[in-house]
Amino acid sequence: MPDGDVGAQVEALLGELLEQGGHLAADTGEKIVRLLVEYYGAGLARICEIIGADRPDLVHQLAADPLVESQLILHGLHPLTVDERIEAALDRVRPYLGSHAGGVSFLGVDPDGVARLRLSGSCDGCASSTVTVSLTIEEAVRAAAPELTGIAVDGEVQSSPVLQIGRRPEASPAPAATHSVWRHPSAAELPHEGEVTSVQLGGSHVMAARIEDTYYAYVDRCPACEASLASSTLHGSVLTCASCEGRYDVRLAGRAVDGSGRHLDPLPLLDDASGIRVALPEAV
Repeated sequence: MPDGDVGAQVEALLGELLEQGGHLAADTGEKIVRLLVEYYGAGLARICEIIGADRPDLVHQLAADPLVESQLILHGLHPLTVDERIEAALDRVRPYLGSHAGGVSFLGVDPDGVARLRLSGSCDGCASSTVTVSLTIEEAVRAAAPELTGIAVDGEVQSSPVLQIGRRPEASPAPAATHSVWRHPSAAELPHEGEVTSVQLGGSHVMAARIEDTYYAYVDRCPACEASLASSTLHGSVLTCASCEGRYDVRLAGRAVDGSGRHLDPLPLLDDASGIRVALPEAV
C-alpha cells in the first residue's frame, strides 16, 4: 500500500478517535502511532547501517523501490540528499518540458523546507503553458521529496503536505483537489508514431499525439473553429485541423503556425514507469 494512503488512513482513524472519545483518546492514539513509527524506524536504521557497512550499493538498490524509498525518506535514511532527489526528478521530466518551455532550474531548499525553482523558455501568448509545466514539475518534485513543506515556481509557492503521521486540528474531511485530476489512458487508446487520436478521460475529450517516442496531450478543441481535432493530420510536428485547416505546432506548446496568436490548450503529460499520466484541470 502506498505510504501516502497509509498516512491518510491513520489520520482518518485518529479523527474518528477524536470524534468518538474526545481529545484524550485521540492523544493516546497519536502517541501509540508515534511510538510504533519510532520503533520500526530504529530497526530500519539498524538494517541500513549493517548493509551499508559492506554493501552501500545495496542501500541505493533498496531506495529504488517506491515503497522502501518512502520508508527511508520518512525516517531520514535515504542515501540521496533532498537536493539530489529533486535534481533527479527534474532530469526525468526535462524531456517533456523541452516541448513546452526552455527548462527549469533548481535553486535549492530554503530553511522553511520550500523548494525554489525557476522556469525559463518561450511560451509567450500561451496562457496555459506555465500552468502545464508547473503542474508537471510539482508532481515530480513532490513524489521525489515528500518531506518538503512547499514548492515555489518563479516565486509562487504551492504548499505541500509534510510526510508525517499526526492528527489534524479538526476532524473534517480533506478538501477535494481543485486544480487537476490524474487519469491513465489505456495502451489501446494511445496513438502510434505520427498519429492523432481522441481519448475520453473523466468525461473530457483529450487529443493525444505521438512524435517519434514522445507523447503530447491537448484539449480536444481547435481554437479557431472549436471542432474536435480527432480527424486532424500530423506532418512532422505540425497538426492540421480537418475542419478549418488551422495549423499548430505540437512541439511548441500548440502555437499556430500562421502567427495568429492562437494556440492549442496543452495538458501536462508525464510518461514514466507508472505509465502515461495526463492532468485534467476541472474546467476542461
